[in-house]
Amino acid sequence: MKQFFTLLILFSTLFFTTAFGQAKQIYEAPNLKAIIEKQKIVAILPLRVTISHKKFPKNYNAADNAVQEKDEGINMQQGMYTYLLRKANNYIVSFQDVQRTNILLKQAGVFEKLDSITADSLSKILKVDAIIQSSYAYQRTGSEAAAIAKTLVFGFGGSTASGSLTMQINNGLDGNLIWRFYKQMNEGMFSSADEVMERMMKKVARNFPYEK
Repeated sequence: MKQFFTLLILFSTLFFTTAFGQAKQIYEAPNLKAIIEKQKIVAILPLRVTISHKKFPKNYNAADNAVQEKDEGINMQQGMYTYLLRKANNYIVSFQDVQRTNILLKQAGVFEKLDSITADSLSKILKVDAIIQSSYAYQRTGSEAAAIAKTLVFGFGGSTASGSLTMQINNGLDGNLIWRFYKQMNEGMFSSADEVMERMMKKVARNFPYEK
């Protein structure tokens, strides 16, 4: 029995180390603090969202999927801004209103091709000292109907999607990457863009470089 519990503890430790130890990764430039001390305003770009399916649902439409990806990217951008605005007193910089950000990008004709524009060029267009670029890729692993059924029977529905979120900050002066955060995430059936961003930002908060 003693050996059994020893093996159980060893297995549990190994499982949690493997499952969660590599779930979060953080990069900081060696001169990060010196760079951000000179920054005053930061822009948040629309998130690049990628939605895939473990098994394509009936009536799947690639065009509709692309529209949903774009809409979620903008919703998550707004969710991130709302979170940061709510805690504005905690940060050493201010964040540009995302509505202004998107209008300036559209006026410059680059809103639909952000991936092909350098970070320093975008910073000049937006007149900011740094930009936050993020991507959220997730795979839907279960149906919402099945999750609802589980909720009714067992009291919980489990996750219907698994994915990862990457958030990075580029210096506006030279476009260099100065900070990067990566986190694996599992989402439930009722997760909205705001809920995802709320959970993500709480995880980021401990390592966010603009925190006072």
